[in-house]
Amino acid sequence: MARILAIDYGGKRTGLAVTDPLQIIATGLETIESKELIPFLKKYLSNEQVELIIIGLPKNWDESDTHGTPLVEAAIKKIKKEFPAIPLKTVDERYTSKMAKDAMLEMGMKKKDRRIKGNVDVIAATIILQEYLHSVQ
Repeated sequence: MARILAIDYGGKRTGLAVTDPLQIIATGLETIESKELIPFLKKYLSNEQVELIIIGLPKNWDESDTHGTPLVEAAIKKIKKEFPAIPLKTVDERYTSKMAKDAMLEMGMKKKDRRIKGNVDVIAATIILQEYLHSVQ
């Protein structure tokens, strides 16, 4: 089986998470600068088999767009153009950053490590992927 890759796309940074090849466990992969997403994916996908890309789509509770929605939609277009053979699904990412911050507290992560914003992004991507895995079981 191939992996599933999750993306928590932001204006500056993007968190990435992947499943194991059996698609059982979601693991944080890395945080990169958002402008480096396509080059990163080209390199990663040349080495790993990915059957699905999941990307968090930010929406307000009333389903209206947030300030980040157009950025994510632009990223989706680029990903689909560069990797047309890999299906891409959007998932609700409401409150994943808050959940990531809460998880960091629960894990006992030191305050200086919690201040590193990239940690939040990669944990948020992992949460997005884990929630997707639970929804399809």
